Amino acid sequence: MEPVHGSMLLVYAVIAIALLILLITRYKVYPFLVLIIVSLLLGLAVGMPMDKIVKAFETGNGNTLGHIAIVVGLGTMLGKMMAESGGAERIANTLIGWFGEKYIHWAMLCVAIIVGLPVFFEVGFVLLIPIAFNVAKRTKKSLLLIGLPMVAGLSVVHGLIPPHPAALLAVQAYHADIGRTIMYGLIVGIPTAIVAGPLFALLIHKYIKLPENNPLAAQFIDSGKEGETRELPGFGITLFTILLPVILMLIGSWADLISTPKTLPNDLLHFVGNSDVALLIAVLFSFWSFGASRGFDRAQIQKFCGDCLAPIAGITLIVGAGGGFGNVLRESGISQQLVATASAAHLSPLLLGWFVAALIRLATGSATVAMTTACGIVAPIAAASNGAVSAELLVLATGCGSLIFSHVNDGGFWLVKEYFGMTVGQTFKTWSLCETIISVMGLGLTFALATVV
Repeated sequence: MEPVHGSMLLVYAVIAIALLILLITRYKVYPFLVLIIVSLLLGLAVGMPMDKIVKAFETGNGNTLGHIAIVVGLGTMLGKMMAESGGAERIANTLIGWFGEKYIHWAMLCVAIIVGLPVFFEVGFVLLIPIAFNVAKRTKKSLLLIGLPMVAGLSVVHGLIPPHPAALLAVQAYHADIGRTIMYGLIVGIPTAIVAGPLFALLIHKYIKLPENNPLAAQFIDSGKEGETRELPGFGITLFTILLPVILMLIGSWADLISTPKTLPNDLLHFVGNSDVALLIAVLFSFWSFGASRGFDRAQIQKFCGDCLAPIAGITLIVGAGGGFGNVLRESGISQQLVATASAAHLSPLLLGWFVAALIRLATGSATVAMTTACGIVAPIAAASNGAVSAELLVLATGCGSLIFSHVNDGGFWLVKEYFGMTVGQTFKTWSLCETIISVMGLGLTFALATVV
């Protein structure tokens, strides 16, 4: 079969995504199977060599799982230890005590912004979701009201505010000043997160009813009997255990400032600052802080770790399959066609940065891939404008574009769907819309800021 070229590639991409949504929502086919089937059909339809279609899917699946599976697995273990020890309940009680039940969704936004700064979205998500489950249980509020501000905060810092790794990549590509980027990022990001998080959650949770039984939530909620009181771990040690991977990742990102590059101490700092290693260290530490010091023996700790992994197997497979679908979109030439379409639009650098990143995000599902690819395309165009546009604002515009409308080829979409216990349709109405609010409002505020700086 002759390969498909030009705008027809985009038509096939739209048909594939529509077929995905139809099979999952209307016909209730398991998402893992649908993602594989549609990926193979798309590859055949656009004329990819048959021997490369499966390889492209496997590569995307493996690249995604190489990071996500480890992060979700270790994060789930840490969350399980936090739940069984009462640590998640301690954090929930403290937040409720500080902010009050009425304003607890604001607390979750603040915590997400702080925790999310040095870590990728999925790492922050698995660290904070046990707290969200426990806060929702304690306050008897919808998980959407508690959880949407959390994911909004994580998403905003992912795309807009250094020292988050994705934003740092854009700072380097555009040769922006990191100090001004952080300042502008906070000016744009905080009001954007407020609207897309707490305010949007207050509106949407009234219309989306989540199932009462959430098997994943049960893994992370205190297992003590209703009305039973027990001694909880201290707030300090609980907070330190949760923040330990964040602290280690920050140290890793500052390694070159702390020690001489290419030396053993520098290599060690980078090593422990890797997200997988940092989470592993935190899990091992939690075996003492949430385990041995709370009276649990080795057999109980091993049982906690084993029991908590079974419910996440399905999520992990679905997230990996989403990565496989995204790679088929790339290997088939659809992503390149999107980039060509954006580059031919002759837009202002700010709008071009947003537009290119948005198209790549829609095609690949990855905000980080969207940011890095868009920067490579837009940076020469921005340089040719001779400083007509602020490099710092270009970072923000590109970051906003990379966050638009998370859908079925994004691992984050499936994480949010499965942990919140939502249907695909509910996930579109909540998480996908939340991301789109961040993207569009962030761009609007960036343009507004461009008029005064």
